[in-house]
Amino acid sequence: MKQLNQEEAKRICERVIAFSKADECSVSIQGSREGNVRFARNSISTAGLNEDMQMTVRVAFGKRAGVAQINEFDDKSLEKAVRRAEELARLAPENPEFMPAVGKQAFRATPTFVRATADIDPDYRAQVAAYSIEAAKKAKLVAAGFFNDSKRFSVIANSNGVFGFQELTDLAYTCTVRTEDGRGSGWVTRSAVDASRFDAREAAGVAIEKALRSVEAKALEPGRYTVILEPAATSEVLGNMFSAFDARDADEGRSFLTKAGGKNRLGDKLFDEKINVWADPWNPDVPVMPWDGQSMQARQRTDIIKNGRIASLDYSRYWAQKKGVAATASHGNMIMAGGSKSLEELIASTRKGVVVTRTWYIRMVDPQSLLLTGLTRDGTFYVENGKIKYPIKNFRFNESPVSILNNVEELGKPVVIGGDEVPYQMVLPPMKVRDFNFTSLSDAV
Repeated sequence: MKQLNQEEAKRICERVIAFSKADECSVSIQGSREGNVRFARNSISTAGLNEDMQMTVRVAFGKRAGVAQINEFDDKSLEKAVRRAEELARLAPENPEFMPAVGKQAFRATPTFVRATADIDPDYRAQVAAYSIEAAKKAKLVAAGFFNDSKRFSVIANSNGVFGFQELTDLAYTCTVRTEDGRGSGWVTRSAVDASRFDAREAAGVAIEKALRSVEAKALEPGRYTVILEPAATSEVLGNMFSAFDARDADEGRSFLTKAGGKNRLGDKLFDEKINVWADPWNPDVPVMPWDGQSMQARQRTDIIKNGRIASLDYSRYWAQKKGVAATASHGNMIMAGGSKSLEELIASTRKGVVVTRTWYIRMVDPQSLLLTGLTRDGTFYVENGKIKYPIKNFRFNESPVSILNNVEELGKPVVIGGDEVPYQMVLPPMKVRDFNFTSLSDAV
């Protein structure tokens, strides 16, 4: 399917808005070309290419709204979608929290498109799988993984004069490598906007080394330990916290940011002073759309945590109006400051501790304290006098990201973490954290 350029997209949006008889009309168009290759047991199992384009039309009569979606773009289909949305709007009850479409916005383009990534072809994908498979075979290991890349475009427009067009590219790679007897396991993930920043051989090598090191794991008594957490080990844990900065949830008593007396914790110091987190749509490592796709508001660089203090909360347009403050666009990415040390240097400075490659199967225990439970996997190691001594069996943990970020002893050099398992594109450092709570052992590798 042909992807639209900016002129073609604008022409379609103008056509749709002209068809509408509603008080307001908003349009979004999403198009993508996504390629992938999957391998398992040291063989390619599937490969594919999917192309799609669809449009969503939202209209409103007063506080009654209706939505329709199509993937056909001739005039007859466009008008049919508008009429369907209008029909649904007339049937809908009034929404007491309805907010009218935003006024005209100024969008500054973000660096989300790289030609090298857009040009990825089946030969490139096959070579990624081949590097992983050949390296695993050479080490007498078994590899399984998935590589996907995408070239996309996104368009928004409304009857108040909003219009935005943006092209995007990205790629993601995961690989699990195991010993033939299943006693050792290693894992790695990589993501990038720019294909020139991705090295399949380097990535597979990380998983292979962890698999070889993790054989003959010993049981270590559960308890509280100093841990060196790789970025992949904290991405989902911290993602749960970053997703909980909603001002309304805090004001109404449903959040870890709730304060007695119907207040929130904006400005309060909740974390170690070393903790600084912000959102920046123009960050070159994890650029995102310059607008919020739901509200069509322009995104801005925003401090989330500053020197351990809550620097900002997320205000929907409705809640912002109710509280008399400015509304905020959704962020899209999260960037956490770190230091200059590598993971290996953090390990070298640790007298006794545990290295955690990855966490998974994470579930919420208590939303108001953000207490989570989950498991380690794919490479957990005991450290003594600055060296990895031996692999250890995996643990179940009960921890809150609030406690983790209060107990940070040292931060390493940040890296990009993305993919389907995390709620944001993120840049996170490895962390050395004291008193991490491992509650029980797990026999799974």
